Amino acid sequence: MKKIKVAFFSIPPKEKNYIKRRLDKNKFELFFFKDELAADNPVIKDADVISVFIYDKVDRNIIDKAKKLKLIATRSTGFNHIDTEYARKKKIAVANVPYYGENTVAEHTFALILTLSRNIHKAYVRSQQSNFSLEGLRGFDLRGKTLGVIGAGSIGVHVMKIAKGFGMKVLAYDVKQNHILEELLDFKYVDLETLLKSSDIITLHCPYNKSTHHLINMNNIELVKKGALFINTARSGLIEPRALYYAIDKGIFGGAGLDVFEGEELLKEENQMLTKNVELEKVDAILKRNLLLRRENVILTPHMAFDSQEAIERILETTAENISAFFENRNYYKVI
Repeated sequence: MKKIKVAFFSIPPKEKNYIKRRLDKNKFELFFFKDELAADNPVIKDADVISVFIYDKVDRNIIDKAKKLKLIATRSTGFNHIDTEYARKKKIAVANVPYYGENTVAEHTFALILTLSRNIHKAYVRSQQSNFSLEGLRGFDLRGKTLGVIGAGSIGVHVMKIAKGFGMKVLAYDVKQNHILEELLDFKYVDLETLLKSSDIITLHCPYNKSTHHLINMNNIELVKKGALFINTARSGLIEPRALYYAIDKGIFGGAGLDVFEGEELLKEENQMLTKNVELEKVDAILKRNLLLRRENVILTPHMAFDSQEAIERILETTAENISAFFENRNYYKVI
């Protein structure tokens, strides 16, 4: 029997064995690449399945080269890196991993909140210099503060649960409202304007799409409560870059914890980029990132909110199940 060819891209070597144990070697022929998906990779033209991550762009060029492609299995919840309309036209299915890191991302969100609220990052730097002065390190309690959650889906709900454990008040903005959940978790749905005006901490947990592009922008940034903390572990495109820098410069945001930021995908190979001619867009992204790094009240983490051992195992497990289920005509997490 001819084996089904499955090509995995942007996959660390240590994750290969996990996949191998969950896909039948008698049925599947597996190819693993630690590098990103590239159109000149010869495996693409014969692959029945390609499995990608968030930085792998599956565009028309890739799809056209993959003549035998039947399934695109992304190892992520979001799928805006895939041209789903063109895939649909070519009758290629797309699967994702909708549930894997609700608690994982929520926990990272609070790691950023607590680091900023108690100045842990500043204290750590001082202690490494044998400076144990308390001056300028006084933080504030979370108890009694108002947390504004933009996006009350599975991750947002976990954030709310943690917030309630700290004794916080919670406001939520979402286009879909679950009033039973609102009563059970004791939070309040409000419009975006009210949330921005009333929250001591604003955290983003909604998907990125046409309707949420630059949801926070120069037109509404002045509504934000002066000195509020801003947390983004979702997608960089949810806030207009100009509004982010403006809010930090003007003290509208008292601090920012960013696991995602505009242009992050251009910075992954910064050392290599700096040794050759690069596009001005990439240089500009690096300069902006460096401006943020110089701010004492800004914390950047390298898109790692999802990255716990348990979450990665859930991603790989679900991806393997999606692939098996597709070829066995069983239910899987189908995007299209």
